[in-house]
Amino acid sequence: MERLTRGIIKLKWVIIISVFGLTFFFGYQIKNIKINSDILSTLPDDDPTAVLYKNIGDQFGGNDIGMIVLETDDVFKTEVLQHIRQITDSLRINSGVSIVTSLTNILDIKSSDWGIEIGKLVDEYDLPDEQSELDSLKNYVFSKDMYKGAIVSEDGTATVVMFTLLPDADMQASAKEIKYTIETLNLPEILYFGGLPFMLNDITHLILSDMLWLIPVVFVIIALILLLSFRSFRGMMLPLLTAGITVIWTLGIMAFSGYELTIITNIMPVILLAIGSAYTIHVLNSINLNTLKDRKLALVKAMAYTMIPVILASLTTAIGFVSFVFGAYLTMIKDFGISTAIGILIALVLSIFFVPAFISALSMRRKKVETKKTEQENILSRVILQPLVNLLFKHPKRILTVWGILLLLSIGGIFLIKTSVNITEYFKKDNPTRISEDVMQKKFGGSLPVFIEFEGDIQEPEVLKMMIKTENFMKEDPNISSAQSVADLVEQMNDAMEEGKNIPDEKAKIEQLWFLLDGQDIMQQLVSDELDKGIIQSKFASIETKEIDAFTSKMNKFIEENSNERCKIKFTGIPPLYVKLNDSLVKSQYSSLIIAIIMVLIIVGIIMRSFSNGVHATIPIIGTILVLLGFMGFVGIPLDIATVLVGSIALGIGIDYSIHVISGFNTHLKVHGNVEKAIEETIMIKGKAVIINVVSVAAGFLVLLFAQIVPIQNFGLLIAISMFGSGFGALTLLPVILILANRKREITTK
Repeated sequence: MERLTRGIIKLKWVIIISVFGLTFFFGYQIKNIKINSDILSTLPDDDPTAVLYKNIGDQFGGNDIGMIVLETDDVFKTEVLQHIRQITDSLRINSGVSIVTSLTNILDIKSSDWGIEIGKLVDEYDLPDEQSELDSLKNYVFSKDMYKGAIVSEDGTATVVMFTLLPDADMQASAKEIKYTIETLNLPEILYFGGLPFMLNDITHLILSDMLWLIPVVFVIIALILLLSFRSFRGMMLPLLTAGITVIWTLGIMAFSGYELTIITNIMPVILLAIGSAYTIHVLNSINLNTLKDRKLALVKAMAYTMIPVILASLTTAIGFVSFVFGAYLTMIKDFGISTAIGILIALVLSIFFVPAFISALSMRRKKVETKKTEQENILSRVILQPLVNLLFKHPKRILTVWGILLLLSIGGIFLIKTSVNITEYFKKDNPTRISEDVMQKKFGGSLPVFIEFEGDIQEPEVLKMMIKTENFMKEDPNISSAQSVADLVEQMNDAMEEGKNIPDEKAKIEQLWFLLDGQDIMQQLVSDELDKGIIQSKFASIETKEIDAFTSKMNKFIEENSNERCKIKFTGIPPLYVKLNDSLVKSQYSSLIIAIIMVLIIVGIIMRSFSNGVHATIPIIGTILVLLGFMGFVGIPLDIATVLVGSIALGIGIDYSIHVISGFNTHLKVHGNVEKAIEETIMIKGKAVIINVVSVAAGFLVLLFAQIVPIQNFGLLIAISMFGSGFGALTLLPVILILANRKREITTK
């Protein structure tokens, strides 16, 4: 390590120029980075439910459904109908929209003197303007199940205009354009924009706005903490410089290789700012504590002392992120793991090569180092570290008892953890998008699309009757208020022929009715061109995970009992996809944690040449993770796409503190041959860097409490708590374990 450091110093200008050159290159690439807020687009390609969802979108004119609710005192007024028509016409001319359904263009089937009349509910070119006509329309709409509660709210104060985007449409761009177009109409009614396209467009906006202001705030807060901790410009500048370069390189590499920013990778710059500065903090602390007067020799010795712990700490942190590649269900979580792990390794390379090179360049004219301790260091040692050392030696068993009680309580809290995968809950309650979704749920049965696919001869009576049976079964659930399929249209036509509202028993009769439906816009949404597939479209109202699970379970059981060779039934949509996501969260939590723990144990054991060191290093952080999960259960923070990352990240970052403590302990134990002296020097020397590191990293993550996406807020809080917990564990639980373990060895040796 000393030879490596001497080589770095010798080539310092080559390293510095290369780093700034690469920073300029990667910084230029960032302009090409894209934001993808569509969680569903990151579903794995081999998942049957996800594949079916995508296929339905391709075959039936799209599955990305948007909803615009127009709310007023009474929908059935001429001017309101005119405004509905304006919205409908505006959507029709949008290039990304395939189908629009509203009160002014919805299909209507009724009997007439000539048999069956298939047309529109109203004549959009001659809207009713007489009160008698409006009253008649209102009475007719409320007499039909396909309109009441589906296109007009049951209280008559709101109506919805629904649209479906084309499969190849840019969802976010289309939603943004649609929202802007409708808002510029300046309609007097209250407008709500709901559905997946609008939600994802709003998430994209929140991601961008959060990045633009959170990153500078994190930067400033960490800078202040470093300045107060090191009391020097260099102590503040170098950690931030390396962390900033790390963020630029990582984002540049993502842009260059085609990776996108998502709701998860949005937090990566904050993570890298907080973690990327940590390694430099340890390097600077080691340099500052070196008492050699020759500056070059002091730098060499300091780097040799701290390089192995820094390498080990970064590798274990990277492992925490890499574990997502093996344990995650969503590809965006895997991408997050890969990208952040790359960023951690970049921070490692910079701390080992760039930091000593830069320090050497800055100190060319200064031959000697200042060995005088600052008042701040004396206060830290006198007020925190020395009392901590005294506590460790006087009451080690009491410390173990306190930790034991805390862990037992936390294990109880783990069983209270709930899961949350509904995108609606990612918005704050006062967010316009969240308010819109609440209106959709209250007045129109929600906005979560449900699709049931039937494969067979769609004109066969058996298949159509199975569609009706399935719809009736679905409506038994209180969260399904309406459903639509071609079978409904056939029933209505048969009823209009005064033969009863049912499916005819003869296929020939169905074909005659079907002929009248050919050419209607709605047909492309309900049946395939070959008439070998048809779907039921519906919406699920609740956003509660338990209710989504219950409905999905009931539907899967129903399909298993009723699907056959002549009529194969498949179930997809947002509810079953949410169930998949929900199951994956729990599996990801356990699998990524287990993978991370095993890999950390192996790597720490190999590098430190002691399996026991690996076990000792992981005990405090495993304890911290248990406390963290218990805290989630007790305070009601759910397991979601962001908080599922906390365990492995806490393991990867938090174990750094244990590694530095064990490394320092082993070094001082060799020098003094005395456990108590080794513990004391380790706490007094390494303790400062650990405390500064904990405070700066935790403060960086606490800034996420001001993010506009709820899972990111929870993520920031939990990581900050885990930093305090793992730092506290490294300075209390770990030293006690080392004291007790090595005392036994001493007794055995004697």
